Amino acid sequence: MALLQIDKISKVFGTNKALNNITLSINAGEVHALVGENGAGKSTLIKILTGVYFPSEGSLHWQTKPVKIGSPKEAHDLGINVIHQDRQLISYFTGLENLYLNTKYPKNGLGINWSVMHKEATALLNKWGMNIPLKKTVSEMTPSERTMLEIARAMMSNSKMLLLDEPTASLTDKESELLFQFIDRLRKEGVAIIYISHRLEEVIQLSDRVTVLMGGKQIITLPKEEVTQERLIHYMTDGQATIGKSNRSKPAIGKSLLSVKNLRTSDQIVKQVSLELHEGEILGVYGLAGAGRTETMEAIYGLRKIEAGTIAFYQQLVTNPSPAYAIENGVVLIPENRHEDALIMGNSISENMSLPILSKLTKGGVVQKKEEEQLVDREMKRFQVKAVNKFQTVGELSGGNQQKVVFAKALLSEPSIYICDEPTQAVDIMTRKDIHQFLRDQVSENKGVIYVSSDLHEVLEISDRIIVFSEGKTVADLPNENIKPDDILEICYRFQKEVVSE
Repeated sequence: MALLQIDKISKVFGTNKALNNITLSINAGEVHALVGENGAGKSTLIKILTGVYFPSEGSLHWQTKPVKIGSPKEAHDLGINVIHQDRQLISYFTGLENLYLNTKYPKNGLGINWSVMHKEATALLNKWGMNIPLKKTVSEMTPSERTMLEIARAMMSNSKMLLLDEPTASLTDKESELLFQFIDRLRKEGVAIIYISHRLEEVIQLSDRVTVLMGGKQIITLPKEEVTQERLIHYMTDGQATIGKSNRSKPAIGKSLLSVKNLRTSDQIVKQVSLELHEGEILGVYGLAGAGRTETMEAIYGLRKIEAGTIAFYQQLVTNPSPAYAIENGVVLIPENRHEDALIMGNSISENMSLPILSKLTKGGVVQKKEEEQLVDREMKRFQVKAVNKFQTVGELSGGNQQKVVFAKALLSEPSIYICDEPTQAVDIMTRKDIHQFLRDQVSENKGVIYVSSDLHEVLEISDRIIVFSEGKTVADLPNENIKPDDILEICYRFQKEVVSE
């Protein structure tokens, strides 16, 4: 018996049919994956199931009874909860405070009974075998802890169905494996999971069934025994893409573009980092959670205070690192969190793209609109940004198209050095392929790329050389020749153990 039955659901926005006649059953204790390119209709379907949108056609049955979900609260009351790709947490609240968001606080007279809250929270975590630091603020937590905190909040309301949207996007392999173990536990307890991810290897590992969407249509639903990566890619892309490594010829290494020696940040997260990037090279950076990858990139770009060590662009020492200095010297950062750090979500595509070069486009205090529009049109065409037009707000685009805008914006500042932190996080296969090709094209023009990713397979796929981080230090510098994932992980774990034993 299906926990949720979706019958002939369609959703129309103006003349655009975002969903077209979707029929699915979701069973209790099942992991049912939804896969498809950005714009396939996955997010629209999630929003219908969680009461954000109401379907234009079709019906829903919950535990065999017809139901109309008119708001997120109504979905929550049924037992349907979603863990969004963009965590819905308050950074300066503790784990305990976040756990009780949208929940009645236990009272002690007129005040809040914090001891009861802590007792209830501890019991919940013990029941589900969760290890979450409730006294830490969210800003102090690792990505994995934040993900588990959101799941714990959902389980407080006796969730019957969890919708997980790109839950491993910012997790390392080790953290992802812990999440998978927890998902298996939920499944055994009868909780239904709708799992959305662009990482097909984990979809295959976790799912009981997989549904492929393309262009708002349901292409096929496959049982676990019929799922292969090749079949999924074929259905997702209408046969336009195949799996395999990108064509990576051995680069002609040129002069030094960026040199970092014995770098240490004031907050002591980065302890001793050294690396060098050359013309014509993609330098991969990998490390487990807490290794200091993102913090190092922020320090190089001037976003994090440096206590010791040196940075040089083009063999010239940088005495006072700042984002403005980096941009002026042809260095751009593609940040991990595009929503908060790379884009103004309420502004148009055009406004976002032209932001770094406004000074060049301004004459006599007036922005030269014609020149701006020509540049934006050119980059939208180059990156094949799918949008109504350049005046559409960025927040209305799919994740993959938002990331294309980030890269187009970076390219307009004419950089020679790209620092890319999780550049393909939560984007579809075709967009990932496009980004990889774009970066390859850039290094063929004697530019350089630092490529940071928590996806070890991707680092191995695209990099010419790989730097391994552990506990804020660089611990290996390896040419990418016949390296296996286990080789990299062995280095990470070995140095972690050495730090623990000290």
